[in-house]
Amino acid sequence: MRKVRSIKQWIDLYEEAATAVEELTISYDFYKEEMMSEQELDGQYARTLDIIERVELKNMLRNEGDKLGAVLKIVAGAGGTEAQDWASMLMRMYLRYCEANGYKAEIVNLLEGDEAGIKNVTIQIEGDYAYGYLKSENGVHRLVRVSPYNAQGKRMTSFSSVFVAPLVDDSIEIDINPANLSWDTFRSSGAGGQNVNKVETGVRLHYKFVNPVTEQPDEIVIENTESRSQFGNKDNAMRLLRSQLYELELEKRNAETAKIEAGKKKIEWGSQIRSYVFDDRRVKDHRTNYQTSNVNAVMDGNLEAFIKAYLMEFGGW
Repeated sequence: MRKVRSIKQWIDLYEEAATAVEELTISYDFYKEEMMSEQELDGQYARTLDIIERVELKNMLRNEGDKLGAVLKIVAGAGGTEAQDWASMLMRMYLRYCEANGYKAEIVNLLEGDEAGIKNVTIQIEGDYAYGYLKSENGVHRLVRVSPYNAQGKRMTSFSSVFVAPLVDDSIEIDINPANLSWDTFRSSGAGGQNVNKVETGVRLHYKFVNPVTEQPDEIVIENTESRSQFGNKDNAMRLLRSQLYELELEKRNAETAKIEAGKKKIEWGSQIRSYVFDDRRVKDHRTNYQTSNVNAVMDGNLEAFIKAYLMEFGGW
């Protein structure tokens, strides 16, 4: 049924585009016969162009894994409270994006900051093509603003990294060696029911394996505290493990893409993919050079223009 739905989406898009082109052709004939104004013709042209651009954008999501959900992790860079506050702002931005686009987003692990903000968070995002769209966010995000946490009111620069991996489903086979798995349990913190702080419902998964990208021994550690049940948390931790292993397999198959992505993962100067300069009211993507002055809209999750610019330039890779 998933495959049928995917094919039907393409058919519907094609029929919508073909109908729009036909109507535009007729509209032009009407315009030549002075049965339609130039303004009306321009409106029909703009609608047709918008539909064709949507088809082209969807065509950029043809790589393996694009159609899946996503696991998005945000990690605050160096800089203490200011960087941790920036990480929490990014978390809100992506949650608002998911809400606006009909994706189901659940926080599966969250580590609070020392004074404010967060040190890291893992968000599980379910919905068609969530990974395909959000893979454009993978990299270092730079904030420049007058910090409310600086007594001198100085302009400060902070960094947070965003890692995005496909959320694998049951249709994808991932081999996991049970002998390399180990578990720790711990008490969850915060609100969530009578079991919290009394029963060890939180789980920590350790998986030792040979990394297919580096071909070196490696370990994946995943914490999950989402469910009040230890069994539920174990199930979801295994799903997240499969997602990370699947992402590594994708990197192995797409070695050139992996080299590009590796350059984004240093949380430091010169490695940022996007800068958010609050004082100058500017958000700029350094890969596509797309920028906007509507900072508030971006921080409220309006990322469509940035995602579109990235996919139209790099999506087919």
